[in-house]
Amino acid sequence: MKILNNILDIIFPSYCISCGKKGTDLCIKCLNDSPEAERESAKWIIPMYDYRHIPVKKAVWLLKYKNKKGIASIFAEVMYGRILEEISDLSLLENFQKPILIPIPLSPKRLRQRGFNQASLICEKLIKLNNTDFILEKDVLLKPKDTEHQALIKERNKRLKNIIGSFSVKNAEKIKNRNIILIDDVTTTGATLGEAKKVLREAGAKKVIAFTVAH
Repeated sequence: MKILNNILDIIFPSYCISCGKKGTDLCIKCLNDSPEAERESAKWIIPMYDYRHIPVKKAVWLLKYKNKKGIASIFAEVMYGRILEEISDLSLLENFQKPILIPIPLSPKRLRQRGFNQASLICEKLIKLNNTDFILEKDVLLKPKDTEHQALIKERNKRLKNIIGSFSVKNAEKIKNRNIILIDDVTTTGATLGEAKKVLREAGAKKVIAFTVAH
């Protein structure tokens, strides 16, 4: 598969969707230069970039729907620094040690349709960057219930109702009294992350914060 991908890269080279640089679908410089997220979100949710910025929005779309998995590495590389900054303060103030990374899961139906979970990909890349400060758990937070796409629901109250009860926790002993970092690609109203946090806390998690690529 790697050889095939290398051949395809030669025949159909990638170009940065923002500056046109050859060899990547989105370069680190262009992502770093993107406007930061400015819309209000809960204090425990930390989005990096403004989803209204076209290159950011397009990069998320390419990752999720066009199988451009390399973009997950770019997102993770930038997110990694932000996470370290945040947990360095939390480690001193709230003993936020050795947090567990948990990706927001897809329902089995959605996972079959897409073939992969973009949040899990970002988590896997984060672990490759640092497997000493973080622990990755992909079999704790599950989404057995398929729901309507949150992005298609405009009203906040309907988003909240749509996501309620859609998550469950397996192997709760792995997160009991542990600090959690939730990872997702995009947050809008925060309903999905809020429901995930509630379920994890009910299962015994200590403190839960979240990082997303965009808002």
